[in-house]
This record gives sequence, structure tokens and C-alpha cells, in this order.
Amino acid sequence: QARLRYADLSKANLEDASLRKTNLHGATLTEADLSDTDFREADLSGAKLNNANLSFSNFTGANLSGAELKGAKYNQYTQWPAGFELEKAGLILVK
Repeated sequence: QARLRYADLSKANLEDASLRKTNLHGATLTEADLSDTDFREADLSGAKLNNANLSFSNFTGANLSGAELKGAKYNQYTQWPAGFELEKAGLILVK
């Protein structure tokens, strides 16, 4: 399990990466390409994902408490943790 706490990964291309169970607490992932990325059971608490591409990504079981998601793009195939409230996050649905 990788530990990327507080890492600055803004504008990084992590498309199709496996970050399952990774500790990304407080990481900066603004404007990153996170499409088709596996975030299952990852700790993204306090992470900044503003304006990132989250299409096809899997956040099942991930901790998104306090994460910033404003302007991040997702599609109908993006999977979210149970109880996650999309409406409050400021996400943009793309077709």
C-alpha cells in the first residue's frame, strides 16, 4: 500500500492506475487525469481533487471525508462510496 499523504500530484496523469488502499490523505490531485483509476478503500480524506477527471474511476469503500471535488468531472460509470452525496460535492457529470 502506497503512502502519498500530502503529495502534490496536481495535473498528473494517473489514468488506469491502481491506487487501491493507498493513503492519499491531504494530497493535491487538482486537474489530474484520474480516469479509470482504482481508488477502492483508499484514504482520500482532505484531498484536493478539484477539476480532476474521475470518469470510470472506482471509489467503492474510499474515505472522501473533507475532500474537495468542485469542478471534478465524472460519468455514469464512476463508482462512489455508499452514502456519498454527489449533489453537495460540486461535481460535473459528463456524457
